[in-house]
Amino acid sequence: MGRSGKSSAGTSGRPIHTASPAENADLDQRVSRFLARDSWFDWNVPREDGKILYDLVLRGGFKRILEIGTSTGFSTIWLAWAASKTGGKVTTIEIDKRRHEKARANFENVGLAPYVDALLADAHVLVPLLEGPFDFVFCDADKDWYLDYFMDLGKKIRPSGCFTAHNVLWSYNHGIKRFLDHVRQAPGFRTTIARGSGEGISMSCLLGPSH
Repeated sequence: MGRSGKSSAGTSGRPIHTASPAENADLDQRVSRFLARDSWFDWNVPREDGKILYDLVLRGGFKRILEIGTSTGFSTIWLAWAASKTGGKVTTIEIDKRRHEKARANFENVGLAPYVDALLADAHVLVPLLEGPFDFVFCDADKDWYLDYFMDLGKKIRPSGCFTAHNVLWSYNHGIKRFLDHVRQAPGFRTTIARGSGEGISMSCLLGPSH
């Protein structure tokens, strides 16, 4: 996905929408139909990896979610679908205008727009300015900048929150290697990797007080 202006995440001022049981059932049907499409391009995550993100957000009860690299919104939809159940919201950043606009249309079509704050911005510039804390970060942008994103955001993760990154099984990629070498040694974080589709999702979670 493209790297990806506002000065803070989730600062649109719009309240988080709380759906009724009937709305939730209708939303589940709409999202399930939408995600069943097999025509996802533009560097979107595979379905298996989207399901991993959905499960992580649900299990953690995460509410303040940041995504770096929207593309046309496939991963965002998984995250926002989970957020609709936890009472949360996703702030997602994309630098490419065409992909950003397509993603926003997808969020409207599937009924998840109330759970997404989609920003058109350069993440190199915006991410250092974001105000934390965050419960969950998903990074799927320029691989050479993964470590920079973690250095900016790791200190803004809540205890028991997670910084996740896609394509971490790209062992040939120097940026991925630098990132993994760092997060595996980062104080207070425990890093594991879910294989998923074979692309790999790293999960660096900040240990809570009980640990």
